[in-house]
Amino acid sequence: MDKNDKFGLAPVYEKAMKAGRRTYFFDVRETRSGDYYLTITESKKTTNDDGSVRYEKHKIYLYKEDFTNFREHFDEMTGYILEKKGKEVISEKHDPGFKGRWDFDDNDAPSTPSDKDRKNSRGGVDNKISDIEFEDID
Repeated sequence: MDKNDKFGLAPVYEKAMKAGRRTYFFDVRETRSGDYYLTITESKKTTNDDGSVRYEKHKIYLYKEDFTNFREHFDEMTGYILEKKGKEVISEKHDPGFKGRWDFDDNDAPSTPSDKDRKNSRGGVDNKISDIEFEDID
């Protein structure tokens, strides 16, 4: 018996979606109280320096009370991307001559904002890990 089955954690319903080197797993699971929730797992195949293969996994747990708000945000953000950039994929994978945002020679490199100018999505300044003073952590 699988340890997940023993604790009642096995998916009630599941589906996988392949997307290149990534696979997305959608699993409906049951809470201890008998309700359902959704887990979305992104699994990305990568190769180590020694040639061995490993999978990086990232998981999101989504509960029913968040479905509507999540869907609204998801629809808004994906709609924004499609409206601004269209459905055509722009990347070096699809266009070998593509110059990405970090693929510039020193002479034609775009200027990067200073730490004072760089804002994150929540309006705050993105700090580098090296900027953290451990004496500040209580």
